[in-house]
Amino acid sequence: MRTPRPALRLTNLAAASGLLFASAAVLAQGAPGNPNAGPTASTSVPQALASTTQLETVVVTGIRRSLETSVNLKRSSSGLVDGIVAEDIGKFPDTNLAESLSRISGVSIDRANGEGTRITVRGMGPDFNLVLLNGRQMPGASLDGSAPSSRSFDFSNLASDGVAALEVYKTSRASSPTGGMGATVNVRTQRPFDIKETIASIGVKMVADQSARRLPGEQQGKKVTPELSGIYSTQSNDGMFGIALMGTYQVRDSGYSQANVSSGWKTFNGIQDNDWSGPNAVWGGLPPAAQAGEIKNRPAVDSIYSVPQNLNYSFTGVHRERLNGQLVMQFKPMKDLVGTLDFVMSEQKFRQRRNDISAWFNFGGQFGEFQTGSPSSPVIYGEHMTNSDLAMGASRISTKNKNQQLGLNLKWKATDALNFEFDAHRATATSGANDPLGTSVTLGTASLVRGDTFVDFSNKFPVLSMVGGLDPTKQELQGSVFGNSYQKNQVSQVQAKGNWRIDDDSSLDFGLTLTEVKNRSAFANVQRDTWGGGAAGGPAAMPDDIWKTDSISKYFSRIPGSNDPRLFNQFYTFNFEDLRAAAIKALGSDTLLKASFDWQDDYRTTEKSQAAFGQYNLAWEWGMPMEAAVGVRYERTKVGSPSTEKIPVSVAWVANNEIPISFSGTRSASRQGKYDYVLPSIDLSADVTNDTKLRVSYGQTIGRPGWNAIQGGQRIDPLARIDGGVASVGNPDLRPLKSSNIDFSAEHYYAKSSYIAASYFRKSLKDYNQAVVERKNLFGLNTPIGNAMYNQAQTAGGCGADSDCIRRYIFANFPTAPGVSPGAAGGSIGTITAQPTDPLLMFNVGSFVNNDRTSKINGIELNAQHIFGNSGFGVSANFTKVKSNLAYDNNKRGGQTDVLVGMGDSGNLVGFFENETWTTRLAYNWRGKFLAANYDGVEGAQPLYVEPFGQLDWSVGYNVNQHLRLQFEAINLTDEYTRTHMRNENQVGAVTQLGRRIMIGARYKF
Repeated sequence: MRTPRPALRLTNLAAASGLLFASAAVLAQGAPGNPNAGPTASTSVPQALASTTQLETVVVTGIRRSLETSVNLKRSSSGLVDGIVAEDIGKFPDTNLAESLSRISGVSIDRANGEGTRITVRGMGPDFNLVLLNGRQMPGASLDGSAPSSRSFDFSNLASDGVAALEVYKTSRASSPTGGMGATVNVRTQRPFDIKETIASIGVKMVADQSARRLPGEQQGKKVTPELSGIYSTQSNDGMFGIALMGTYQVRDSGYSQANVSSGWKTFNGIQDNDWSGPNAVWGGLPPAAQAGEIKNRPAVDSIYSVPQNLNYSFTGVHRERLNGQLVMQFKPMKDLVGTLDFVMSEQKFRQRRNDISAWFNFGGQFGEFQTGSPSSPVIYGEHMTNSDLAMGASRISTKNKNQQLGLNLKWKATDALNFEFDAHRATATSGANDPLGTSVTLGTASLVRGDTFVDFSNKFPVLSMVGGLDPTKQELQGSVFGNSYQKNQVSQVQAKGNWRIDDDSSLDFGLTLTEVKNRSAFANVQRDTWGGGAAGGPAAMPDDIWKTDSISKYFSRIPGSNDPRLFNQFYTFNFEDLRAAAIKALGSDTLLKASFDWQDDYRTTEKSQAAFGQYNLAWEWGMPMEAAVGVRYERTKVGSPSTEKIPVSVAWVANNEIPISFSGTRSASRQGKYDYVLPSIDLSADVTNDTKLRVSYGQTIGRPGWNAIQGGQRIDPLARIDGGVASVGNPDLRPLKSSNIDFSAEHYYAKSSYIAASYFRKSLKDYNQAVVERKNLFGLNTPIGNAMYNQAQTAGGCGADSDCIRRYIFANFPTAPGVSPGAAGGSIGTITAQPTDPLLMFNVGSFVNNDRTSKINGIELNAQHIFGNSGFGVSANFTKVKSNLAYDNNKRGGQTDVLVGMGDSGNLVGFFENETWTTRLAYNWRGKFLAANYDGVEGAQPLYVEPFGQLDWSVGYNVNQHLRLQFEAINLTDEYTRTHMRNENQVGAVTQLGRRIMIGARYKF
């Protein structure tokens, strides 16, 4: 028998694995936020070495040493695992874990309020990347007004101080839970037996967020906010007991300004030139050419075109408090048994205040200019109006996210050749209101002063222009929404694993896993639908001194076009609490001005899974050193989804395009599903020469459907439109998306710590979870749209599809008809309630099915790293290119959900310098255009693209002595803004101005 290479001996497993993850992918440490971090790199770990024994910790205190160790391990590994490691206790490269991950090749991040939240890996969006905490499946909860579409974990919940390493597994492993189609990310926290010595460390940081200083009125945040952290770890002299305590407290005041088409774009096939003025008129479409001489470059008949529903400018201030804590106790009652009991918690409280101004379009009296070609959208879109509403709202959002995990792990070395591991944990994630008024509440106001209105979409910033002006004596209360949501996700999991070392060159891993995941989504909504005005006493009921005048353009100074002289450049800011108090006085009650905690929409889903796996690991010589890890995983899942659903009882038409639905009572329902899979995996590697290594991997993975897709409850949107209502129902029998993956990689090491590497990956996808829409009536509901009065207004009244004209005609000619209640002010203000003889209200009912289409993703990853001798300078770069046939067809109307969300190119460029005293790093992270969502707005399904975005970050660190380190960090140094669009760049989704974030801090190690 040949002598095995030490790097592959399973008896050296602990040392090799610990060394790997203490230095894996130090190049990826070049994320913004820590002056001690290094540039980006990828490091892989052999499948044969990654699954049996507790990983040891090797403390890395410098960038250069980390890079050298990383490269040495990369050369002897099989399988593809990238990682990021803390350079010292409490000294992770970033305060945000997602930002650190974005430095790894193939990994891109989604940002919220300028901070990384979720990851996309190799074209697979957040839904298809699994996050583990110390090898355990993590729950996630988010409040988005419906069941969460994603199972992805929000990395903003966890501070980085107590994290030892992030391990990113790009190839499948039989021992890993299913769900990581793009990657499985393991967040590994600090352990006292790994730290070994007694340590204590405290850190303080002061954060100045530029955006917090730009917000109006009450939204102004503090100029500087604190971040505090502390770590203590020790073990007994005999090494039999250890304890570690870690805690962080962070406050951040920030904000953002946004211009957006919040209700989306309505899309049409060609020009509807026939019967525009009759009962079959297409509401929202352009009028025929004979009646619309003011439309320039009319879209061609064989094209599709879109028109905006509204334009909104919003100004939001955000206050966040984040508390993290960890308690870890380890014990060794006998030499070959190690136990770990750990508790991890995180809590985030968000308080937001928002003011906005918006102009809504009613699709009458249209004018403007369109692009040529298809899809076409307006360069300028406008409508002739008289005394329409100039709407302004105030919102208050107060939520709390809480995550907790309690786990027990036992590792037993039964013999020199046989090891066992038992792990059990329960984790919960909850999101809900942190305010008795609800999670997200809005009070709407308006002045009925708006005349002709248009928006210029030709620049990055959409410019709103209108006839009319602000007048505090005409500002009045309109509708209100007091929304309340609750989300809870719970994971209970038991894992039993073992490793049998057959001989010096081979071993067998095996195990069983039982997992139960429970998800609950509950909602309550209290809504006043007096959007047309004329309610709550009119303008006289609102004190004029509530309204404070402010300008719009100063909040968008970084965005091209915001200084356009045509911009309607004023709006009112007002205090939400003052307005609510005036509204209660005007209404004589607060009944409709507070949230309900009676969850009449309550949807629950339970997944129960059983899994078994086995993996054979082998090292041998065949003209060159080679390694293999061959495994298979069997997984079976049952899904059950009971629900409580509100029952709709009536429909009323209250404003031009607002048709609220009233509910009374609830009903119960339940739906089920099941599936099972056999998932093989194989990793091979070969040392072709002393300096060149090749790898190949194959595996099958699955990505489970989002909770919104499998929650069986039926939910009806409480606000219908002229062209119908919207509802949804989940499908618990939906199968996961399945992927067959193959990876090839090659690396060449041309100098110490310097190398170039390239990899190719291909994913074949099937059983895509496709959204489908069925047009049907629900509960026998009727609508006044299309009744006899409506049709007469279209024809005899000459209104065509102009909803404002139709309402005025009905109130003028049928004021005493059943269900007709003209407003006191006349005109189009009033209510028209549906009668049993009226047409049926049709709904677009969304659900999900499995698509038979087979699709492919292909991509390449390029990595380079160069260290300039002993100068202290280094540079690294990576680039990922991804292609697929899962692209959205922008020339096709309607939803297309057999497309891949999140897929796009990405790259990093990092330069650094380090010596014993100073560390500095300049890091640029770029992400190309990608599809962020298949937006299913009020006016129909649309794609939503995020435009290319690059961010430059800079950090400097100074070692005062061996105990004290000072640091400076600048995030988004060039003050970039973000922008999204729909089918083309003129169809803006949102353009958002954020700001720079500056941090100055110190850490003292005792």
